Amino acid sequence: MKLQFDSQQEFQLSAIQAVVDVFEGQPLRQGDFEISFGIEGASIALTEQGVGNRLVLSEEQLLENIRAVQQSYNETLPKEQQTSNGIPLSGQLERCHYLKDEASEQSDFIPLNLTVEMETGTGKSYTYLRTIFELNRVYGFKKFVVVVPSVAIREGAIKNMEITEEHFRELYGNPPFNYMMYDSGKLAALRNFAVSDAIQVLVINIDSFTKDSNIINTVRETGVKPIEYIQATNPFVIVDEPQNMETDIRKAAIHNLNPLCTLRYSATHRNLYNLVYSLNPVQAYDLGLVKQIEVDGITSDNNYNAAFIHFKGAQAGKKTLKAK
Repeated sequence: MKLQFDSQQEFQLSAIQAVVDVFEGQPLRQGDFEISFGIEGASIALTEQGVGNRLVLSEEQLLENIRAVQQSYNETLPKEQQTSNGIPLSGQLERCHYLKDEASEQSDFIPLNLTVEMETGTGKSYTYLRTIFELNRVYGFKKFVVVVPSVAIREGAIKNMEITEEHFRELYGNPPFNYMMYDSGKLAALRNFAVSDAIQVLVINIDSFTKDSNIINTVRETGVKPIEYIQATNPFVIVDEPQNMETDIRKAAIHNLNPLCTLRYSATHRNLYNLVYSLNPVQAYDLGLVKQIEVDGITSDNNYNAAFIHFKGAQAGKKTLKAK
């Protein structure tokens, strides 16, 4: 059996375009032969450790773009929903802060965060995977890291890539593309991740790089920490279920990946850093994407003629329990 994917789901395309539009003004994709020479002003840079993403937009331009995306989203809502379900415009770039040193209360932050809210069951994983290909198609970005909170979600993310790979290759003209799961026993793969000129997607569990003692954070025989290969690429970090990564330790670990941008996808965010798209439960139900939740009881409603029981209290004895 072969799964078929609908590439024209409007709500998914809107979520993808919202992220792409945040980088309006970023140099458009050049030819691959030009990128390999590291053209000044391009979205890809050639470094000593490999091929990395490069952001040329200023914070002022990014904020202007984010506000334009938020305003555009609000204008697409029905008039009666624009106030209740609209996205608040970011007054400034909303940064993800965390304590860098608890003893001295020194704080730091993850610079650029974008939040996409999508109800469970509406294709969140498909949306962020396709966003990868769209960012590459438009701007030429190549390096992406998907951070997940558990082994189970990591396995699910890899499975989603397996079943959608052919679909995305057909949709985007078969671009050079590789995805992999981080394995501490195969550290050479991180070097390949860094030097490759193809689209690279690394899936990694947050607990694999939160501690200094993790293999990825320790200096190897080459004199390099494996995580440095990731840092050198300035990757887009896609955080799956970010509400599970709001501790200072986990936020610091994500910051240590040196992300160009952190994209946050969930249905239940704890913090909405620069929210650029929202598909909440009510909107998902109105679009017919999810079923309504109903609660059934064992008695009929409004039947005032039936017998009833009223609990007044309980009295506990040494060996018995009485109710009145």
